[in-house]
Amino acid sequence: MSEEPRILVCDDEPQILRALKVILRDAGFEAVPAATGEEALDRAAVKPPEAAILDLMLPDIDGVEVTRRLREWSEMPILVLSAVGEEDRKVEALAAGADDYVTKPFGPRELIARLEAALRRAKPEDAEPAIVAEGIEIDLAGRTVRRDGEPVHLTPTEFGLLRELARNRGRLLTHRALLVAVWGVEYEDDFQVLRSHIANLRRKIEPPDGPKYVLTDPGVGYRFAA
Repeated sequence: MSEEPRILVCDDEPQILRALKVILRDAGFEAVPAATGEEALDRAAVKPPEAAILDLMLPDIDGVEVTRRLREWSEMPILVLSAVGEEDRKVEALAAGADDYVTKPFGPRELIARLEAALRRAKPEDAEPAIVAEGIEIDLAGRTVRRDGEPVHLTPTEFGLLRELARNRGRLLTHRALLVAVWGVEYEDDFQVLRSHIANLRRKIEPPDGPKYVLTDPGVGYRFAA
């Protein structure tokens, strides 16, 4: 019998932590609970989970810093939990490498849907050709990216976004088309998450004085121009 996927869950509110454990168990996951940021980092290091769900507000280091530290060595999908009114912190978390966010209070079905979507994006695709152009090499099958021969480390969501753009090289993809293709139809109006990931992607793949691969059509969408 295969092991249930292990999901790190970090929240300092005991009732939310208990609820997360039940929600994950009922969906076929094993919750790895932590009440502080440091505990979450320790538990992730001992036995890396398949994904993480982190509250933004923690008693020691916050969810943004936990995300940043996890991203130093892991590409696991990371979801952050935010309260209404924490828009700036949510954007910071996405910039630090979080893949998605869920706003409290949340429903179990929404949480599991977003988690499963993030896990799907992290899975290897079937064999596809590599794309090489103007100093960048994207191995779609191997899920690797190199710029001027040097590896570029992308999160699963960043890679999924680059893959969709590169597959449609030169073609304008609307905001909604990208959101549906990469995140799913339930995300079609979530322009904030798209803008944050486009900014992260550009920062990683575009050298300051080099070619610009992702072009913006203001108010419409993006295109891969390499």
